[in-house]
Parts: sequence; structure tokens; C-alpha cells
Amino acid sequence: MFQILRDSNSSRFQVSEFILMGFPGIHSWQHWLSLPLALLYVLALIANILIVTVIYQEASLHQPMYHFLGILAIVDVGLATTIMPKILAILWFNDNNISLPECFAQMYAIHCFVAMESGIFVCMAIDRYVAICKPLRYSSIVTESFVVKATVIMAIRNFVAPMSVPVLAAQRNYCFQNKIEHCLCSNLGVTSLACDDRKINSINQLFLAWTLMGSDLALIMISYALILRSVLRLNSAEAASKALSTCTSHLILIFFFYTVIVVISITHSVGIKIPLIPVLLNVLHNVIPPALNPMVYALKNKELKQGLYKVLRLDVKEG
Repeated sequence: MFQILRDSNSSRFQVSEFILMGFPGIHSWQHWLSLPLALLYVLALIANILIVTVIYQEASLHQPMYHFLGILAIVDVGLATTIMPKILAILWFNDNNISLPECFAQMYAIHCFVAMESGIFVCMAIDRYVAICKPLRYSSIVTESFVVKATVIMAIRNFVAPMSVPVLAAQRNYCFQNKIEHCLCSNLGVTSLACDDRKINSINQLFLAWTLMGSDLALIMISYALILRSVLRLNSAEAASKALSTCTSHLILIFFFYTVIVVISITHSVGIKIPLIPVLLNVLHNVIPPALNPMVYALKNKELKQGLYKVLRLDVKEG
């Protein structure tokens, strides 16, 4: 794929690099955004690396549910790292230039990690559905083999399907414009600079969003609907309240994750001109979930918190 991009770069393009301008309309003071973005990035790195370390070191956490949490943490680190170093370089050092191959590679990586995160959300929702709705069959359904197969299938799907995005972007003819009103190489932001028709790029973007993300979201909502139905049938009000609290926090993050994807796709596709909002949402979409996922999905878990205390060598008394 990258050979195709490199060949296209030498034969079709009249520009040798793109210039990432940053946040539209606030270029004069956008560097002030670097502090909260850097803090979110550092939080995402520390929290997710801690989660992976705890799960790796604690033998009691070598279970399917925690394996999915560990995979999600690794994906979160990859997603945040794909964009944040370049964004901070833009805001701190005015390092706005990015070569065409690097831009297309970043575009591909963003789509891969976003799709992979969506896929892991599906796996975790199914895991919770089986654990709550079919507890007696959990150990026979959600096995180590299930985790491996689900992860491999998601990885193949989410590394192959997004290849069409940079490949199609590389087929466009970039004549004179090379300034992207964005902090990262988004597909629709880059292809909007093309001299020729980019309709196929927009159609492909919407197709991927609605088939990959749409099907994932449908499976997640069905799983949580069945979970909530099962929880509401519990005789214990305390157990039902605890389960509802956990599901609600999960659904808030899931709602944010998928809503932003829909908003960005629609605003670009129909040509709505509110430049700052989609760019800001796009950046936050790639850094807020990695920062908050460990706290919402992991740190509310008693066993994981105990493992974290051990890793950090904190003395916490039980009870």
C-alpha cells in the first residue's frame, strides 16, 4: 500500500508536502490549547500503560475480560500517539509541514485504531452480555480461544478495510493548494484540496463509517439493551443499581465515541461550514476516550484496583 502511495506521490502530485494549519479561526492563540491537550495525552499514556502492566503482572487478572481491557489500553495508546506528537509539534514549534507519504500513513493509522477501538467495544459488550445474562455458560463461551479469535478477526477487519482510505486519497490530483485547515491528516480534510472530483472519497468514508461503525454500534446497543433488561429483573435493588451505574458510564463514552464520528462525517459530506467545531471534535475524539477509558472501564473494577495498588506499592487496608 505505501509503495502505491509513494509512486503516486512522484507521478501525480504537484505539491511535495502538506501544511497543517492547526485549529481554524484561532491560529493566533491556538498554542494555549497545547496544555490541556498535552495533559490529556500524558494521562492517556500513564493510565493505559498502568492498566497493561497490572494485567500482565497479576496472575489473577489473566481472564478474558481483563485481556480485552488490556487490548483496549494498547489501542488507546496507539490512537493517541498517532496524532498527539504532531499536534503538539504544531502548537509548540510551528512544525506544520508533513510529507505526503507521512500524511497518508497517519490517515491510515487513525482509521485503523478508531476501527479497532470500535471492534474492542463490541467484544467487551458481548463479554459483559454473556457474563450477566448467561453467567452459568460464561466460562465455556468466553474462553482464551474466544479472546484470541475475536481479536484476530477484529485486527484483520480493521487493518484491511481502511486501506481504501489512503489509497483513494492518493489517487486525487493535488495541484496548488497544500494548506490543510486541521491539526491532523483527516481523509476529507486532505481530499478537499484536490483539483479533481473527490466524490468517491466521500462515499467511501460514509460507507466505512456506516458499515463498520454502524454494525458495531448496533451490536453494542443490542448487547446493552439485553443486559439492562436482565439487570432490571434482579431482585436485589443494590445489585441492579450497581450494574446500571456501570452500564451508564460505559454508554456515555460509547455515545461520545460514535456521535463524533457521525457528526464529522455528515458535516464534511454535506458541506456544512463550521470549521473549528469538526476539527476540535476530531482531535478530542482521538484523545479523550484514551484518557477516560481506563477510569470508566477499568478503575471501577475492584480486582483491577487492587492490582494497581500492588503495582504502585500502596498499602490499602481491606474493608
